[in-house]
Amino acid sequence: MGNFAANEGLSIFVILVWLGINAFLFVHFYMAFLVDKWFYTRVLLGHALSWARAPAACLNFNCMLILLPVCRNLLSFLRGTIQCCSRTAARQLDRNITFHKLVAYMIAFHTAVHIIAHLFNFEFFMDAQLNRNSSHLPFILSEIGSGDNASFLNPIRTNETNPTFVMFTTIAGVTGVAITLALILIITSSMEVIRRSYFEVFWYTHHLFVVFFIGLVFHGFGRIVRGQTAASLDTNQPKECAEQFEDWGADGSNCATPRFAGNPPMTWKWVVGPMFLYVCERLVRFYRSHQKVVITKVVMHPSKTLELQMKRKGFHMEVGQYVFIQCPSVSRLEWHPFTLTSAPEEDYFSAHIRIVGDWTQALYEGCVGDKTEPQEAWKLPKLAIDGPFGTASEDVFRYEVVMLVGAGIGVTPFASILKSVWYKRIQNNQDVFTKKIYFYWLCPETEAFEWFADLLQSLEGQMTEKGVTDFLSYNIYLTRWKDTEAAHFRVHHEAENDPITGLKQKTLYGKPNWDNEFTNIASQHPGTKVGVFLCGPPQLGKSLEKQSLSHSEGDVKFIFNKENF
Repeated sequence: MGNFAANEGLSIFVILVWLGINAFLFVHFYMAFLVDKWFYTRVLLGHALSWARAPAACLNFNCMLILLPVCRNLLSFLRGTIQCCSRTAARQLDRNITFHKLVAYMIAFHTAVHIIAHLFNFEFFMDAQLNRNSSHLPFILSEIGSGDNASFLNPIRTNETNPTFVMFTTIAGVTGVAITLALILIITSSMEVIRRSYFEVFWYTHHLFVVFFIGLVFHGFGRIVRGQTAASLDTNQPKECAEQFEDWGADGSNCATPRFAGNPPMTWKWVVGPMFLYVCERLVRFYRSHQKVVITKVVMHPSKTLELQMKRKGFHMEVGQYVFIQCPSVSRLEWHPFTLTSAPEEDYFSAHIRIVGDWTQALYEGCVGDKTEPQEAWKLPKLAIDGPFGTASEDVFRYEVVMLVGAGIGVTPFASILKSVWYKRIQNNQDVFTKKIYFYWLCPETEAFEWFADLLQSLEGQMTEKGVTDFLSYNIYLTRWKDTEAAHFRVHHEAENDPITGLKQKTLYGKPNWDNEFTNIASQHPGTKVGVFLCGPPQLGKSLEKQSLSHSEGDVKFIFNKENF
């Protein structure tokens, strides 16, 4: 239970506070539209008025939040600022995309409630105009303002129109339709299957957020929902005068004809701050994108993995960080995240890019393609770099014992960590807080091991030479293989070096028994906080998180961290 609190306590607290604020705003604004000011509006609309306004308030709150989790530079600044005070708080910032998605779902929910309520409202407005009965209070309220048109209550001014016409000829109607269409396209294109198979569709439609926020700011300027003015409440008390509506304004009557006005637009007050921060974020990105980046080396590894080694003036990184890369010759709008595989101690920074889509294929063709001879630097495509940005892996050297779990190309953040270990512990003889690293790499194909095997072989040889073989324990798993490969493995299994990786440590076949692995680590390191770091699929993340919780007994704590960008 204690480890669950350490891993998830703050996250759950943040989510509960967020849900609580949503609930408070909904109830508060629902009740706010049950007061006398809105009495006559409720005569026309009933409780559909409150059902429209309450989710609108929640929408303002969540639209204020939606941009903040994607302000990468702001999050990096906050992470660096609070990391020295609270590692747990800093770790929550690594879940920014998860929170971004939760806020988006909440926006979609409240938008649906808001739209449905307003569909009923417009039907009620129309019914009040169609039922032209002077002894019917809704009709009398609908006729108010027909002369000066300034204090009207019913936005549908005549019975010769229809709600659809009003929807497409008013500020609220046009912006509402634009907001809804933009939101539908953004959410549907963000589905996992579309984002992974058609990234460009996801990328371009997500930029409809500009349309969404412009429409959101101007949506309330039409002031369609109107209530009784404060001055009018002094001369027409609704609960007393509603029954005397036939005598309103007559000589000797205590009830004047009520006057109405719309609330001033409030949405801009909620979103102007985050919008300003996001504009600043984009300006920083624009500035960085124009800093010169030089590709110093291009290496094509097996398993269709491209390594780019680069330099940029003033570039500083930490282990496990990532950058966004843009290639203008491929697309001027697309930026893709890649983990840095170089160490901070090296005089360049590098990224390993797996060729899996149109953008990466075009980048590969521009850098390597079918060329057999090395290209001169000036012939290579121009790149723009935004970053680096922090991730959970930055905390790896803050734990005395560390588990690193990578799946496939997900090993890239740990390449940076292991290289940094080599520089700190082996080459420079620096003392680091981390005393033991358990490294697990799961791959479905033998070719994927080849680009990373050189680093592991170097580490293995250096550790043997320096006599620090106990510092790094690594286990490599091949999760799928062909029959012909299996026969080859059997023949060479007794060889000194592994037939796949060339390492003295043999490759294991199948998947790890995580229960045994966690049990063994817990027994060897009592009284220790073990940092568990994963870069891999969600299913593996759920399994490791479950194991982290179940094996945190007594004084051993497993703290789960997952790469999320």
